[in-house]
Amino acid sequence: MSKKIRVLIVDDSASVRQTLTAVLQSDPQIEVIGAAADPFIAAKRIQEEIPDVITLDVEMPRMDGITFLRKLMSQHPIPVVMCSSLTESGSETLLQALEAGAVDIILKPKIGAADHLAESAMRICEVVKSAAQARLGRRKITSARQSELSGPTAKLTADAVLPPPSGKAMARTTEMVVCVGASTGGTEALREMLEKLPANAPGIVIVQHMPEKFTAAFAKRLNSLCEMEIKEAADGDPVLRGHVLIAPGDKHMLLERQGARYHVSVRTGPLVSRHRPSVDVLFRSAARAAGANAMGVIMTGMGDDGARGMLEMHQAGAFTVSQDEASSVVFGMPKEAIAHGGVDKILPLDRIAAEILAEDRRR
Repeated sequence: MSKKIRVLIVDDSASVRQTLTAVLQSDPQIEVIGAAADPFIAAKRIQEEIPDVITLDVEMPRMDGITFLRKLMSQHPIPVVMCSSLTESGSETLLQALEAGAVDIILKPKIGAADHLAESAMRICEVVKSAAQARLGRRKITSARQSELSGPTAKLTADAVLPPPSGKAMARTTEMVVCVGASTGGTEALREMLEKLPANAPGIVIVQHMPEKFTAAFAKRLNSLCEMEIKEAADGDPVLRGHVLIAPGDKHMLLERQGARYHVSVRTGPLVSRHRPSVDVLFRSAARAAGANAMGVIMTGMGDDGARGMLEMHQAGAFTVSQDEASSVVFGMPKEAIAHGGVDKILPLDRIAAEILAEDRRR
């Protein structure tokens, strides 16, 4: 039986500590080893027992979460998941946390409808399990952390949103569209890739597993750093050369075509591969709408979201690329895509942008 993932909760709210403990303890693969009201108490707890993952609030007494995160990353790197309220004002701070070394973001669980609570609990547990696999400096990942995701909710495929591709794949007759999927570690990986692309690069559509509200701040941050125009996608947005569209958190994004032009459809729907937005949904829509005119890129992240969709893109004639293991924070999604047989080329992160441009020139 695999060793449980040991989690330390750091939050000044007693109710949040209690709720998070209950959510995490409901997963048989997770054990909460303690809950601290501030970073100073947490530091003492870490001296007694080093957790596998820390969930960390941003605003706390005596020391804020970002300062504690930076100290932790410089002295004793431990995978940290930031725990935040659903606010646009706090989104920029959370992006600073990701840049400082946090591996992901979760929203503080709220009391509400049963289905909302179930989805929230499932995401929190999966993010924590994903964080336990993250490569941080000299940290080694043991075989005990390689177990498959588990959960009480049925794992739906892209069939829940749109039917599979049918008929002959579309020939290369229109502009190339680049479809990208990423999860844990993806925020920094995407930044590194997009910073290398020029203003006239092919149009790009991206699914990054991220809560709602934060995708808009993430897109704004990338837009300030990159030559391409980057925004959170809205329903009906055209896919244009020199532009990047990022799927909104908690919404699926599909690629659609009218004549020789592409646009995105943003819609609600069930979790697919336990995610919304889902990479599988984007990739399947690309296989249907663009065929050989598309290029698929799958990057760092846990689980298998995107593996089936990338195979469908590959079968429709698209050129597909996977990030390699050495440069991935978590080699889950790329590994599964490779295992499914849908990947044409495996590359380190620092060569993916050049491959996009090379594929564009080949057309």
